[in-house]
Amino acid sequence: MNSPTRRRVAEDKSWVLAPLMELPHVVHAAVISGDGFIEGASPGLQREAGEGVAAMMSALQGAGRAVTAAFAGKDDARLRQTVIESDDGFVFAIPAGENTCLAVFAGPEVNMGVVAHHMQIQVTTLGNKAMNSPARDLGNSV
Repeated sequence: MNSPTRRRVAEDKSWVLAPLMELPHVVHAAVISGDGFIEGASPGLQREAGEGVAAMMSALQGAGRAVTAAFAGKDDARLRQTVIESDDGFVFAIPAGENTCLAVFAGPEVNMGVVAHHMQIQVTTLGNKAMNSPARDLGNSV
């Protein structure tokens, strides 16, 4: 009998979003894995919407890397930021570590520079916490 495929359980990273949610005109934020799963979401983001955002953002990040690589003529192109502008506002996405991105949705009157700056601060904070976390006990005795 085959056992069901299980996805790794990631630590909830919602704590990194709180300072972003305090910025004027920021509506939602999420930490999204490269495989399209939510690793943290702002309180007002409904689960179904968050799961859809995560799946689409994962695809968008992959497409962004592919387009950049094609235009730049090199295979190792890295994204620094993806911005989508619509009548309803802006979506910002930046890499947030290995196979993860931080995404924010803000209204059309948002100060884009302020949001981008604070996103970088939170990504650094997230990275510092991950690097300073104690190593997991893998059950191996030395």
